[in-house]
Amino acid sequence: MPAKPFPLALTQVSLAQVIAVLLCGALLAQDAPPPQDTPPPPPPGQTLSPDQLDGLVAPIALYPDPLVSQILVASTYPLEIVQAYQWIGRNPGLSGAALTQAAQEQNWDPSIQALVVFPDVMKRLNEDITWTTNLGNAFLGQQPDVMDAIQRMRRKAQEGGKLASTQQQNVVQTTDAGQPVIEIVPANPDVIYVPVYDPAWIWGPPLWYPYPRWYWPPRPAFGAGVFFGFGSGIAIGAYFGGGWGGWGGWGWHPGWGSRTVIVNNTFITRNNFNTTRITNVHGTAVWNHDSFHRQGVPYANNGLSQRYQAPVRENLRTPQMHNSPAPAAQPGERFGNRAVPPNNPGGNRSAFGGIENGQAARAHTDHGYSSLGPARSGGGGGGQMRSAPAPRGNPGGGRRR
Repeated sequence: MPAKPFPLALTQVSLAQVIAVLLCGALLAQDAPPPQDTPPPPPPGQTLSPDQLDGLVAPIALYPDPLVSQILVASTYPLEIVQAYQWIGRNPGLSGAALTQAAQEQNWDPSIQALVVFPDVMKRLNEDITWTTNLGNAFLGQQPDVMDAIQRMRRKAQEGGKLASTQQQNVVQTTDAGQPVIEIVPANPDVIYVPVYDPAWIWGPPLWYPYPRWYWPPRPAFGAGVFFGFGSGIAIGAYFGGGWGGWGGWGWHPGWGSRTVIVNNTFITRNNFNTTRITNVHGTAVWNHDSFHRQGVPYANNGLSQRYQAPVRENLRTPQMHNSPAPAAQPGERFGNRAVPPNNPGGNRSAFGGIENGQAARAHTDHGYSSLGPARSGGGGGGQMRSAPAPRGNPGGGRRR
């Protein structure tokens, strides 16, 4: 599907401007205040109540499982989301396999590299980057609570007659680890449709956490009694070639019973995404946050800062190993007093340079550091790393590889 043109003003915005927005934390722009009957968002770092989490996750709660889990992971790296969106805007001619192959060379987390095939999602996440950052902060600090909130909102929508199976996606009631859950899976193993809905139509105005400042289509466009529609179907095989095996093998899916996100490292490796920080390039693992891809964006509270900030500072001191010079920053792209290096297509793909694709990468990944690999202690941001079961079933009907 051809990439959609991006507004010129957004593609030319500097990262310094973006950082200024990110540093505002949970504050909303003054030109778009929340409704008068909606309390303002809580201060950054405050533990969110169930009602606050419900409003925060509402805009993505009805997305299909493979996509909602990927968004949760990607939202913890808000600066890379902005970089990827601007990169797409600077390369409007890329589409299909050419887009995926170009994204493979960027120094982003795999969750963001694979997200470029969903241009509408990238646009929405950038339309209110403060909301996106708040979502990522909540997921880092309260991961089980965020997963519960998504299930809670799905149940409310279903009980209200506003969530049911369609030609685009199947709504499945099942159990996971003995817990009743609602799964939303693509109806076609080769195509994914991104829902379009105004949360206020589904659940009413937010009780606490304001919905993001996205564009909401007028309700009559979907007809009476229809609460959400879908964008154009995205044929994933056009981006990943003949090796595509269905949504059961996608790179991210929720472990609802364990309230985690399961990462399919085989998918990441097979599609040549960034594996320089993954120790085990095959099989699945429970996701855990990688502070390297946070790129210095502040964490929401002291606990998360203490847990992740030391690796961030080390990365900032040593942008590359092997005495390689740090790449020059593009004009106007800075984070505070530090120049933000651009992505380096064809060069080293992480701060731990010298590892390329192919055999050398596979050899090095057995010894490198990874947020997806074994044992790293933690709290709400993914917990201690442990072996994870393979994804259950294959809702889309495609074969698992």
